Amino acid sequence: MKNPFSSGAQTHDKIFTNWAGNQMSTPLRFETPATEDELVSIVRAAAEKGRTVKAVGAGHSFTGIAMTDGILVDLAGYDQVLLVEDNFVTVQAGIRLHALAEHLAAHDLALPNLGDIDVQSVAGAISTGTHGTGLGYQAIAASVAGLRVIDGEGNLHDLQGEDLRIGKVGLGAAGMISTVTLECVPAFWMHAREKGMGVDHVVSVFDEWCETEDHAEFFWVPNTGAALTKRNKRLDSGPGQAGGLKRTMRRLETELTENVAFGAVCRVGSKRPDLVPKVSKIMSMGSSSRDYVAPSWEVFATPRRVKFVEMEYGVPREAWKSAFREVRALLDGIDVPVFFPIEVRAIGADDAAMSMASGRDSVFIAVHQYKGMEYERYFRGVESIMKRHEGRPHWGKMHFRDAEDLAPAYPEMDKFLDLVKRLDAPGTFRNPYLDRVLGQR
Repeated sequence: MKNPFSSGAQTHDKIFTNWAGNQMSTPLRFETPATEDELVSIVRAAAEKGRTVKAVGAGHSFTGIAMTDGILVDLAGYDQVLLVEDNFVTVQAGIRLHALAEHLAAHDLALPNLGDIDVQSVAGAISTGTHGTGLGYQAIAASVAGLRVIDGEGNLHDLQGEDLRIGKVGLGAAGMISTVTLECVPAFWMHAREKGMGVDHVVSVFDEWCETEDHAEFFWVPNTGAALTKRNKRLDSGPGQAGGLKRTMRRLETELTENVAFGAVCRVGSKRPDLVPKVSKIMSMGSSSRDYVAPSWEVFATPRRVKFVEMEYGVPREAWKSAFREVRALLDGIDVPVFFPIEVRAIGADDAAMSMASGRDSVFIAVHQYKGMEYERYFRGVESIMKRHEGRPHWGKMHFRDAEDLAPAYPEMDKFLDLVKRLDAPGTFRNPYLDRVLGQR
C-alpha cells in the first residue's frame, strides 16, 4: 500500500515498520480515520470483536509501544487544528509537531519547549514523555491543558484534574487520544551558539550552563576528547524576513554536514569497525562554530535522516556527572565499535505521573548506534549504569526493563495503573510492550 508515513516509517502489504527499522508488526488491518466519529467507530468495533487497537503517528518510537497484530490506526489524516483561542490550541491527535509549530507561528504563538526531532505526532510525543532541553522548562506534556480520549469500549472522556495529571503521559495505555489542548506562549526567537570544546571542560561547566542558559546541551564524540556544545538564549524578536537568506544557508549547511557527510562517515564506520577511532576523530574535527538567530521551533529541531537506534535515560540532576563518567569508562572497556555522539541535556521537573522527569530536575543521557550495527551489549551496559543512578528510560526509546523493575522508579505507577484499568477495562489498547512495562492486567 502507499506509504502514508512521511517521516520514514513504512507499510508494505500488511507489515508496518518504524522509522528506525528495528520494530515490525503485521496488523490485521490498517485504518485511516479523518474524524473523531470514525476514530470512535474503529475502537468500538474492535472492542466488540475482542481485538486490540493501536494508533501510530510518525513511527518514530524505537520501542514496540505502537506495535499490534490487531487494528493499526494511522493518524496521518487526523491532523487538523481545531481551535486557537487566547494562548490555547486544540488539535487532533495526529498533527505533527513541525506542522503545529508553523501553524502557531502564524498566530504569534509557540510551544514553550520542543525536542530535537519534530516529525512526531503530538499524541505520540506527549504519550512517550518526549521532552527537549532547558532546566527552567519542562517536557512537552507539561503544556497539556486538556485531553479527550476514547476508552477501551469506544466511549469518549475529557480528562480533567487528577486524571489529566496522571494520564497525560499515557504510553498509549490510558485511552486512545482523540484531541489535545495545549497551553502556548507568545512566539519567540532564539540566539543559538554552537561550538566545539573539550569534553572535560564542558563537563566541568555544564551545571553552571544549566543555571545561566535558557537551553544547553552537548554531544560527546566517543574515542575523542571533543564535544559539540549548543546554547540557546530566548529572544522576544528576531531579524524577520531580513534573515531569510541566512536561515536558508544555515539549513543547507546543516543538511550537508549532519545528514549527507555524517551519513557517509557512518557507512564507512559500519563497514570497517577498525576505522572507528579515525572516523570519530574526523567527526570531532568537523565540528564548526555557528552563531545565529531564528524562530524557536527552527532552533529546537534538526532534520535527522541518518537512521539509528537509541536509548535515553533521565537521571536525577545531581547524579549525571557520575553516570556520564561511568559511560565513558564503559566505552573504554567494551569491544563494540561506537562513533555516534552521546547526547547530554537537562530538563526541569514536572508533575506527570509517568514522565521521566516527574518530581525531579533531570539530566538525560542518550546513546545511539548506527542502524544495522551491534548495539545490545552497549545499551545493556549503559542501562546497568543508569539503573544504579535511579535512571528512568524514555518510553519511546530502547530499554530492557519490565514492570517489576520499573515500579520503584515511578512512585505513582499504582495511580496510573488504576486509571488504565478504568479507561481500558477490556484491554483494547494492550500490546506486548505495554504488558512488559506495566505488567499483565
